[in-house]
Amino acid sequence: QVRLVESGGGLEQAGASLRLSCVVSGGTFSRYHMSWFRQGPGKEREFVAHITTNGGSTYSTDSVKGRFTISRDNAKNTVYLQVNSLKPDDTAVYYCAARLGPVQTLTVLSSKTSYAYWGQGTQVTVSS
Repeated sequence: QVRLVESGGGLEQAGASLRLSCVVSGGTFSRYHMSWFRQGPGKEREFVAHITTNGGSTYSTDSVKGRFTISRDNAKNTVYLQVNSLKPDDTAVYYCAARLGPVQTLTVLSSKTSYAYWGQGTQVTVSS
């Protein structure tokens, strides 16, 4: 059974930084394409960033480009999201998600339905 566990969230002031982690167990981590999503209060869950199995390619949504960086350490079965220059609009529960098999389009990799495995989320709250 594949299990994803996020950590690293917290209450921060605008401009601060955090590093979110997601540890994957129960499967071969290096086979999974990984993404981060987030869901703000009263909002739909939205795509944040994606990384391929070997970390060779990454993608992120425009609103976080230049501020958020996704990375992975296959030896530690962990995917990270470095979040810098936090804004109040970044307040959300952040989820990691995993899928087997590559995706051919940005539309597919940014869709919630493309991922079979999800973590329980970690809360990030940014005060102004």
